[in-house]
Amino acid sequence: MGLMYPETEPYDQGLLDVGDGNRVYWEVCGNPYGKPVVFLHGGPGGGCAPVHRRLFDPAAYRIVLFDQRGCGRSVPHAAEPGADLGANTTWHLVADIERIREHLSVERWQVFGGSWGATLALAYAQTHPERVTEMVLRGVFMLRRKELDWYYGGGAGFLFPERWERVTALAPDGDVIGTYARLLNDPDPAVHEPAAVAWSVWEGATVTLLERPELVEAFARPRYALAFARIENHYFRHRGWLEEGQLLRDAGRLAGIPAVIVQGRYDVTTPAVSAWELHRAWPGSELVVVPDAGHAFDEPGTLRALLAATDRFRP
Repeated sequence: MGLMYPETEPYDQGLLDVGDGNRVYWEVCGNPYGKPVVFLHGGPGGGCAPVHRRLFDPAAYRIVLFDQRGCGRSVPHAAEPGADLGANTTWHLVADIERIREHLSVERWQVFGGSWGATLALAYAQTHPERVTEMVLRGVFMLRRKELDWYYGGGAGFLFPERWERVTALAPDGDVIGTYARLLNDPDPAVHEPAAVAWSVWEGATVTLLERPELVEAFARPRYALAFARIENHYFRHRGWLEEGQLLRDAGRLAGIPAVIVQGRYDVTTPAVSAWELHRAWPGSELVVVPDAGHAFDEPGTLRALLAATDRFRP
């Protein structure tokens, strides 16, 4: 982590009422007069962490982070009994980003997103291209059928059979997304907690080139795992409320927005084909393939490429 900028604390933060009974946690750190950038976390349901602030030069950037609906410090939390995700969709989150931008009186900003955050960044920028100065994306995921089939249909399980076996033990019918939807929403903790941990640990164990025990342990914490799994499963079951291939189809809307796409060569979670296809469809985008990285943002080669991108776009 020595590559990153020093730790920094928010100088402003709060809970923004975004409607539907949801209040979204937001924070701002760095230079109050700096260039605005918004960080979109992964998952969906992963939440932000203090380490994410360190991807940006605090002397140059006004850094905005927020926890998307139902996770992190936003309320209500998806791990709570009876959590209702009916008003938690891609398009609710796109609207939330705009509410935060307006609340903070930001005219235009850089958009940074990795994994699901890249999905959300594309949906937001294609809806509001006039609000985006540049984009930095990592681990591109566009919620297409072939991407979900790869990760939850057994493809990635060919590489991690011992991990995949633990996932499919709870879904012997082979319908992992559908079966887990039922398990995760069962009111009995003896049913939904093991399912949440199994779903979450599958991701924690496969996002890095070499497995990190401490990361797997973090993904296994029941409250985190339950919100993460419930929200992620909810989004994947509904295909992100996107038409098949929509984000790739509409990539032309991003023409003229400077962009760097960073992709780990051995990313099992979101394989490189998606970053390649997006780059080919997006005029002016730059693709950086990191030869010795998986999916995680903080693997050394990926981290260097992300920092180089945010440094390049500094004022």
